[in-house]
Amino acid sequence: MRKLLAILLFLMSAAPAFAVNPDEVLKDPALEARARELSAQLRCMVCQNQSIDDSNADLAKDLRLLVRERLTAGDSDDEVIEYLVSRYGEFVLLKPRLSEHTILLWGMPAALAAIGAGVVLIQLRRKRISSPTQDLSDDEQRKLDALLKGRD
Repeated sequence: MRKLLAILLFLMSAAPAFAVNPDEVLKDPALEARARELSAQLRCMVCQNQSIDDSNADLAKDLRLLVRERLTAGDSDDEVIEYLVSRYGEFVLLKPRLSEHTILLWGMPAALAAIGAGVVLIQLRRKRISSPTQDLSDDEQRKLDALLKGRD
């Protein structure tokens, strides 16, 4: 039983901890839920591959506090996002929006897939054209039949 408890404690200590400190949590559960949802959508500018909800960086903490401050001031979720984008740019969003600035980012995977499919089709057509099939001559057919009968 002690071994199981020790393993369980070890696994729990290895699990990633949430970066939100207790002093940041809002008293209103609905506002806190909105703040956590927004924080999960925003990129930590220091870590860059983590949301501010998961990051322990000082800037992430400042951004989490700013999100909560804006929510308690009465801003909607969209207004909070717009405010942060106006200050930090589109890079602050973990999932960039579709706009004229990001159309290349969103369109490139589809364009590369289409180009790849086109190249494959062209190669298959070239292969068919360059190596047309021919019927066997009567002599070749007799030899093939003899070889196949010999295998039986």
